[in-house]
Amino acid sequence: MRRPAPHLLLALLVCTAPQAKAADVPAGGAALASLADADAVTLGDRPPIDSAKRLDRSLDDGRRTLSQFAPNLGRNVVGVFARENLRPLLAGAAFTGIATRLDGGTARALRGRAEDLGELGRQAGTASTIGPLALGLFVTGRAASDPRFRGLTYDIAQATIVTGLYTEIFKRAASRERPDGSDTRSFPSGHTSNAFAWAALAQHHYGTRIGVPAYAVAGLVGLSRIERDKHHLSDVVGGAALGFIVGRTVAREDGEPVRRERRVSFVPMTDANGAGLGAGVHVAF
Repeated sequence: MRRPAPHLLLALLVCTAPQAKAADVPAGGAALASLADADAVTLGDRPPIDSAKRLDRSLDDGRRTLSQFAPNLGRNVVGVFARENLRPLLAGAAFTGIATRLDGGTARALRGRAEDLGELGRQAGTASTIGPLALGLFVTGRAASDPRFRGLTYDIAQATIVTGLYTEIFKRAASRERPDGSDTRSFPSGHTSNAFAWAALAQHHYGTRIGVPAYAVAGLVGLSRIERDKHHLSDVVGGAALGFIVGRTVAREDGEPVRRERRVSFVPMTDANGAGLGAGVHVAF
């Protein structure tokens, strides 16, 4: 049975994706945003508020908590199909298709020329390394006082699970044989998808100063998998696209404010003299 090309699988993900609806923003959040904009206009010669400080404030939104971990995980799994991800999905599918034509040449150029890099990538991207590392960072982040670090470690834990889920789905759907013929789990590269998901989160939380080196390391991890003859170039490109999409999805979904439910309750009441009996209405927002 002929298996679908990797880039067609990514394209299929776009075509069949349900459009996720954006979460409603509470009125208080909109008011705070308006005040922040007003500050930026009225500060005169004062420099704008540092983006890191804005990010620190935005992380204190009640969403990145232990009680919200499972609901957030579900939102992130579905959030991959959000409209905001349509362009990177299409771009990833296109670049993966182009990369299939370069698979052989790239493998010949790298094979046997960067053995140390290949070993480093193998160790850095295994599930036995990524899983405990993500868990350790998550636990450390829960005890940290720095909101950016707390947010990053929380998102890393979420992204590692979501990336692993979608990587496994694609591997089973594609059943592409590895270059070394060891099995049929070549597409996409799980090492690369995890590396790029983490890099996308590093970029989101700490900016280009940390994001650029993180993406460079992620790229080296991908190349190392080609050097080890475990993946084609298109496997790596597909994994990079998947990881990038998951990373930005987790950062977006986890960063949204918690939707607070409006609750209406009726309570018995009396008048000021204690006589009579009536009912009062209590509304909580």
